[in-house]
Amino acid sequence: MTKKLFDKEMSLSVSRRSLLQSGAGLIGGAMLSTGMTIPAFAVGESPIGTWPAGSAGDTVFIGATIPRTGAYAAQGEDELKGMELAVEHINEGHDLIKKIAPKVTKGVLGKKVKLVSADSAAKPNQALQAQQTFINDNKIVAMTGSTSSAVAVALNKFAEREKILYLVAISGSNDTTGKDCSRYSMRQCFYGDTAANAIGPVLLKNFGKGKKAAFMTPDYTYGHTVTKAVNEYLTKNGGWTMVTNQVSPLGTQDFSQYLTNIANSGAEFIVNVNWGRDAVLSVQQAKQFGLTPKMKMVIPYQIPFLAKEVGAELTEGVFAATDFWWTLEDKYPLAKMFVSTFEKKYGYKPEWGAENAYMQFAMWARMVSQAGTFYPPSVIKEYEKGETFPSMVGDVHFRAADHQLVRPVIIVRGKAPKDMKNKEDFWEVMEVVPGEPLMQKPEASGCKLGDYT
Repeated sequence: MTKKLFDKEMSLSVSRRSLLQSGAGLIGGAMLSTGMTIPAFAVGESPIGTWPAGSAGDTVFIGATIPRTGAYAAQGEDELKGMELAVEHINEGHDLIKKIAPKVTKGVLGKKVKLVSADSAAKPNQALQAQQTFINDNKIVAMTGSTSSAVAVALNKFAEREKILYLVAISGSNDTTGKDCSRYSMRQCFYGDTAANAIGPVLLKNFGKGKKAAFMTPDYTYGHTVTKAVNEYLTKNGGWTMVTNQVSPLGTQDFSQYLTNIANSGAEFIVNVNWGRDAVLSVQQAKQFGLTPKMKMVIPYQIPFLAKEVGAELTEGVFAATDFWWTLEDKYPLAKMFVSTFEKKYGYKPEWGAENAYMQFAMWARMVSQAGTFYPPSVIKEYEKGETFPSMVGDVHFRAADHQLVRPVIIVRGKAPKDMKNKEDFWEVMEVVPGEPLMQKPEASGCKLGDYT
């Protein structure tokens, strides 16, 4: 913050305290008779991060770094659409936002919300550089975006250092709210342990015990933690054996060497942990190599757009764990509202990346509006109250100890082309598994939250 801007913000802060002390009764976001907007302040607190500069005007900014190029680009674009729709709904006081954040009217604390975004290409350094630019240029009050858990972990640490809220987008690594957790970071989506503990019983029920599995693992924190969680569950509870684990770098185009090793491993199942474009190519090439459907494919952490890109013929009968699927609109009223408004705006049924992004923004609006300030520690403490509130998949709440949302995991199975009721009816929802029993205790995951200030 420049000295000139700091002096301006502190002058506004002093003016507001004087008004409160004189009984004017004005709050952050109210309008003075001169038409000047008063920022939402936590009275008596020292500046921290971009506060109070970031909320001094009539607009607050959120910085998003999502992959718009590279292996995870399709999923990044879907996330971005969810963010854009949420910002639109927040600013107009849409009924769906108000169901989740009842104190939101138009904007948050009287301020318009604006999204600024940049391509991370799923690269941590690129994401950090873009967020630093947003801090310098826009005084963002929150960050979001990831898709790659390597990016999420890097942004966790950056958020802690800069004292700016980080609303995690897609991140499946246990470490995001485990050993790499942050006081300033909140995650909505499911992750490796919860995926394993939700899909594991389904696999044992449908396929039995004592099976041989080949794993396909992307070589970074998401891949390693998901593979570890799924393998441990199946080994411990079903006597399954990992006969090979084929680890590939992010952005692999040719999976032939890995698939050849799987073909010679004696595996009965392929547990494919690859994500984004890597998942699409590995699923297609497994079919071309003749491995599937002879070997059963399992997707423990479902990839948005996978079925659309590879075709229902290749996902037929495949079990997957996911965060959300659009047919849940038949079960949950908020899901119905979301699917309807999203499809009207973008022309397709939302995938779970968009749903995850929308919910993160809606929950942030809830917490800020309840705190009555953008002051980061006050907003964080709203998350940590652990209050139950509605979501697209029923009532949910945050755990104070690791900032992980307690939410269900959805188990789906790929439909045969002949059973699809429309062109986007790829998956059948098999189970909605309650979230709390799926989660490790925060102390078991290694989470140690940092300081508020």
